[in-house]
Amino acid sequence: MTADSAAPIAVPRDLVRTGGPKDDSGWLEHVLGWTLVVVVAMFVTQVGWL
Repeated sequence: MTADSAAPIAVPRDLVRTGGPKDDSGWLEHVLGWTLVVVVAMFVTQVGWL
């Protein structure tokens, strides 16, 4: 076994997105969040829960 095969694979930081405070997607998060709320409300209404 060589030293190269045991080395971890480096992941570029530009590709790893965690949605932290430096991401400028506030409006997208709001739109997707409210869309999820509406879809869940429609599903609950149709199923008859609560």
